[in-house]
Amino acid sequence: MVYKFKLRFPKSKIPYWASRYDYKNEDVICNVLAPKIQKQKYLTKEDFMFLCRWKSPRPTKQYEKNLDYFIKEVTRIALTTTDPRSSVELLTLLIGVSWPVASVILHFGKDNIYPIMDFRALWSLSIAKPKSYNFELWNAYSTFCKNLAKESGVSMRVLDRALWQYSKEKQ
Repeated sequence: MVYKFKLRFPKSKIPYWASRYDYKNEDVICNVLAPKIQKQKYLTKEDFMFLCRWKSPRPTKQYEKNLDYFIKEVTRIALTTTDPRSSVELLTLLIGVSWPVASVILHFGKDNIYPIMDFRALWSLSIAKPKSYNFELWNAYSTFCKNLAKESGVSMRVLDRALWQYSKEKQ
């Protein structure tokens, strides 16, 4: 399938929309958790639970079913491989981890080189909420966002905040 991403607002407004973004615990994730994960190249169960609940709290009981060693091993491979498909799909082996949650782990675990896939961000790029997520969508979305961030001179984190916030206020 060919995805036709189109930013719903001018690129020049990305910093504006990002500046309006305010989400609980993001400062802890960006300033404490992300640097820790990037240094150690894996998630502990405690870090895993924090990130997963930040993105999607409903499946908390599912996340808790994952064993410590399995979280560490899956996230270690996902965060150290250079193959994007392996990175994201491995994470979905963890109980309760959807594509959007996997994208959060990669976003913060790989120094913001991947965007967070979220229905809000997709809407801001003129894509309707998908019935299901898959690698083709994630890969196309990631590629588009990488190019957009580069063209706009912003980090992936700034772009992610802008896409999410624009949808929150306009959708």
